[in-house]
This record gives sequence, structure tokens and C-alpha cells, in this order.
Amino acid sequence: MNLGIVAVTLFFKQHCRVAFLASLLLSMSAANAALFDDDEARRAILDLRQKVELIQQKSADDLRKVNEENAQLNAQLLQLRRSVLELSGQIENSRGELARMRGQDEQFARELTEVQLRQKDLLQSTEDRLRKFEPSKVRVDGLEFVAEPTEVRDFETALATLRKGDFAQAQGSFADFNRRYPNSGYNPSALFWLGNAEYAQRSYKDAVVTFRALMSAAPAHLRAPEALLSIANCQIELKDAKAARKSIEDLLKTYPQSEAAKVGKERLAKLK
Repeated sequence: MNLGIVAVTLFFKQHCRVAFLASLLLSMSAANAALFDDDEARRAILDLRQKVELIQQKSADDLRKVNEENAQLNAQLLQLRRSVLELSGQIENSRGELARMRGQDEQFARELTEVQLRQKDLLQSTEDRLRKFEPSKVRVDGLEFVAEPTEVRDFETALATLRKGDFAQAQGSFADFNRRYPNSGYNPSALFWLGNAEYAQRSYKDAVVTFRALMSAAPAHLRAPEALLSIANCQIELKDAKAARKSIEDLLKTYPQSEAAKVGKERLAKLK
């Protein structure tokens, strides 16, 4: 074999071997380089995944906290609503109680007014009843004096009987009055009306005695001039003109300015 060809062949083989090794080295280098890039990417992915997981975990934690806070807020809101409802109920109850108390106050005020009116009526009634048993001031025939309720009642009853024309009953009533109340301020007036009752029944002598009792007991009494004139009238009825003139003269002398004196003058003129 030609050495040149052999050399070329050997050279070519050697060259191919070197080229294969170089290619193998290049391939190994490329593989190593690719392998290196995959690791970086993997690490980057792992890092990114970890970050995503951390973010997701944090989001989950935040969401859980938000849910917990919402749950707490909902519970608080529910409690607040319950409190508001309870407060509203209490307010309504308070309003009802206030209305009831106002009604009670108004009722109490009405009852108090009624009680006060009843007390006033009772007090007035009691005072009226007591007044019936207590002495009181009276004024009769120009005289003012204190009289017991029974005195006032008995005198007015006797006088009313006389005015009705029941002279016998009136005579008995006035006579009984003077016996029952010997020191009464009514006595002069009672004697005067007793004499008139006797005169009306033509008991002239009794009437004279009664009128003279009045003159003796109360010569300054308002009815004294009339009593003296009535004595003269009784004496005229008894046909005792002399005694009648004497009585009228005493009337004109003792009570010259009285109305009875004017009437007495007329009677005296007729007697003469």
C-alpha cells in the first residue's frame, strides 16, 4: 500500500477521531450547558412556586382573618340588633309605663279633687250641724244678743204660729218659751207677742198683766210704747176708761216721739 495513502488514511482517521472527540466534547459541553440552564429554570420555578405558595398562604391567612373579622362583625352586628330591639322594647315599655303613670296621676288628681270636695262638703256640713248646737248672735226688735239654737228655733216657731192666726197655740208656745228661757234676750219680744195672743183671744186681763211685765222688765225696749198702748186698748175693752186714759197719758209722757204716742192721742181724744 502506498505510504502516502496510508498516511493520509491514518491522518484522516486521526482527524475523524479528534473531530468525534471534539464533537463529543462539544455535545457534552452543550448538554452540560443545557443541563445548567434547566437547573436555573427549575430553581427559578421552585422559587416562584414557593413565592406563589407563600402568597397563596398569605392570601389564605388574610382571607381567613377577614372571614373571622366578618364573623365577629356579624356577631357584633347581630348583638347590636338584639340590643336595639331590646332597647326599643324597653322604650315602648317605658312609654306605656309613662302613659299608665300619667293616667294614674290624672286619676289620682281627679280622686284628690273629689276627696277635697267631699271634705269641704263634710266640713261645711259639720260646721252647719255644730252651728245648730252653738250659740249665735241674733238681732230682734233692735236688740242684739247671743242665743242658743233651741231658743232661736222655739221663738221662731211660736212667732210663725201666731202669724198663721193660731192664737191659742201661739199663747201656749210663748208662755212655755218664757218658762224655759227665763234669761233669754228674746223675753221682752216673747212677752209682747204673748200679750198680743192673749188680746186676740179676748183675755184682756191676762194681756194687761203680760204687757206690764214687759214694761217692768224692759222699759226701754222697742216694743215698750206699743205694749203701753196695748194696755190702754185692753182697758178700753174692759170698759175702764179712766185706767185707759191714765195709760195713754203715761205713753205720751214716756214715749212722746213714738208712733204709738200718735195713735194714743187719737184714742185719748175719743175717750174725752
